[in-house]
Amino acid sequence: MTPSPLRVSVLVFDDADLLDIAGPYEVFAVAGRRDGLEPFQVSLVGVAPGTVALRGGVRVEPPFTVANAPAADVLIVPGGMGTRRLLQDPVLLAWLREAAGRAELVLSVCTGALLLGKAGLLDGLEVTTHQSAMALLREVAPKARVHQGERFLDNGKVIVAAGISAGIDMALHVVERLLGAELAEEAAAYMEYHWDRNDPGLQDEGV
Repeated sequence: MTPSPLRVSVLVFDDADLLDIAGPYEVFAVAGRRDGLEPFQVSLVGVAPGTVALRGGVRVEPPFTVANAPAADVLIVPGGMGTRRLLQDPVLLAWLREAAGRAELVLSVCTGALLLGKAGLLDGLEVTTHQSAMALLREVAPKARVHQGERFLDNGKVIVAAGISAGIDMALHVVERLLGAELAEEAAAYMEYHWDRNDPGLQDEGV
């Protein structure tokens, strides 16, 4: 019997960074497809009903909201300036805690880590975020250990990526964890993407 695909839910909100969303979405959408597999079912989840205006003016209309989204196996929280407003949204933070509790994996990209930190989901973990938000992450997640220069950090259930394009590297890492190196490398090759596996001794310090 073919196993059911894992449900990957990507949170979207106004002023979220486009590549934070599109990068991991593409990885999970293409992984395994060349072999006729469909290991992941990916969907967008909005904070509220209606159209979401991402950074740069791109608009999307997610099929679900936090009020009606099915339980996610893999929850992805992107970053962007819109995270600052959501840090003060108790309904969204409560949903994150609930959704994370049911998920197999919880991922953040860029300043999405701020939301996880504010929700108390990073306590005691090794974490990172966009290089410009390190001080803010330390403020909202004082019980986490914040590292600069890491492409992504895998804590087991919770995996956090640095800025923007690092979300692609993290997503490929998750595919490798769940499905093996061959399918992850195949997805990277299909995307013509040079995968940074966050090898020891290599640090990404931004530009």
